[in-house]
Amino acid sequence: MLQTAIVAVRDRQRLQEIVSVLLRHGFGEIAERLTLRTWLPGRDAPLPPAVEAATPAQRLRMALEQLGPTFVKLGQMLATRADLLPPEWTRELERLHAGVTPVPWDEIASQIEEDLGAPIGAVFPGFVTEPVAAASMAQVYRAALPDGGAVVLKVRRPGLRRAIEADLRLLDHLVALASQHWPALERYRPREVMANLAAALREELDFRQEGRNTDAIAAVLAQREDVLIPRIHWAWTSERLLVMDFVQGASPGDSAAMAALGVDGPVLARRGAEAFLQMAFEGGVFHADPHPGNLFALPGNRVAFIDFGMVGRLSPRRRQQLLSLVAAIVQADADGLAAVMLDVSEGGVPDLPELSRASERFVARHAGGVHNLVQALEDLMAVVRDARLFLPADLALLFKALATADGMLRRLDSAIDLIAVAAPIVRREMLARHAPDEIAKRGKAAAAQLYGVVQDVPQVLRLVLYHLKQGKVNAQIEVQHLDRVSGALERAATRLAIAIVTAALILGLAPRLLTVGPAWHGMPVFALVGLVLAMIGLVVLLWTFRRRR
Repeated sequence: MLQTAIVAVRDRQRLQEIVSVLLRHGFGEIAERLTLRTWLPGRDAPLPPAVEAATPAQRLRMALEQLGPTFVKLGQMLATRADLLPPEWTRELERLHAGVTPVPWDEIASQIEEDLGAPIGAVFPGFVTEPVAAASMAQVYRAALPDGGAVVLKVRRPGLRRAIEADLRLLDHLVALASQHWPALERYRPREVMANLAAALREELDFRQEGRNTDAIAAVLAQREDVLIPRIHWAWTSERLLVMDFVQGASPGDSAAMAALGVDGPVLARRGAEAFLQMAFEGGVFHADPHPGNLFALPGNRVAFIDFGMVGRLSPRRRQQLLSLVAAIVQADADGLAAVMLDVSEGGVPDLPELSRASERFVARHAGGVHNLVQALEDLMAVVRDARLFLPADLALLFKALATADGMLRRLDSAIDLIAVAAPIVRREMLARHAPDEIAKRGKAAAAQLYGVVQDVPQVLRLVLYHLKQGKVNAQIEVQHLDRVSGALERAATRLAIAIVTAALILGLAPRLLTVGPAWHGMPVFALVGLVLAMIGLVVLLWTFRRRR
């Protein structure tokens, strides 16, 4: 509690701002339940008409946007959790964006030169001081290299890390309060969401990680001449500065620019889909935010992906589960679908009969093929919610990215079918995983692990026998709500002690008090005192029994 108090005091002004935004957007009940009203005492002001007319999901989006980049990122993460939130909430949170004012050039210039270790003009002879884009995390500028090559500089906003770390401290505090005062929220695993948010934000704050992400995806797609991933200029890239090749192309949403390039929309859509699916299934790393601003059409029907600050990663085991999931959907295998969903679920107590029924409903609805990927993903998340499963964060992020990619690619080709595009990739990966050399490699790895376990068995047995011989084997038993049990035992002991003392006073002293000492109105004084004490003891005993019956 001391640490929580210190955090709250250190960030008092920001916490008051958060509470104020919650109240202005109609979330006073939440502030009350989390005991946050003490930070902003006073009566609630009437809600603005626009807020009062909005749905709860819209009010949440508006509040998160007003609170800035940390909370926008939180909302974007929640938008990926269609397994936990209803579709109307995730769709609203997908619209999140942080409106920001560009940082003045003087502040940006001094930070760039500090990171470069040289004047800007010495490294980039041609530098345009007007930002191409300004977002909550960074501002983007165009520049030219000494050899004439065009690059863009992504510059982190000054002071951003300090502000985000302060918000993360406060969010950690709020999560602790929520867990304490709102036990029903535990179903949504707020601590896990908070940990994922902190990790994602800290990764995005380091632009070197974005450069590594870009290089990793470029390596996966290296054999594709129809896909361009910008080159990172590592000589000038640092934690706060990312320098990469400038990509000149047309956005899928700009029909005039697309027509001027003379590109073929369906061809571009298929190539973009193949590249995205190849990232996930073959490379295990994928673009987690493939919206129209992050994909460009290039001459010759080539596709370019940019902005890899937000990526997802899939382990080999997760990719195997994903392949099995796609196979079950394509083959309309309800039992196979239920088995895969149960396998990927993390924690919780699943409702197995409902899982079977929900899987059968999904297969029946999509028996003729998946014609609408977004609807199919929503139906799959309904299976997860109905069966009380919990989807791992990497799969939740992938499904959200797939839905975003589907919407973006349909701007190029309204008839694009990502499942059909994925089919040959899935078959290729399934064949590769069942190839003799791949099976032999996995068998060799498993044998090596098993051999290591067998090697440890004698040492572990010796250790167990030694502790048994020394009498040092302890059993650790965890009793839930032990504090309540302890309190009940303490109250019972108190009642018993009072009863024993009262009975002892009555039985032990009564014979003597009736025969010794002075008298008052014919009654021995000591006897009267003893009677009063006995009555007090009896009242206390009755009160302890009635206090928490």
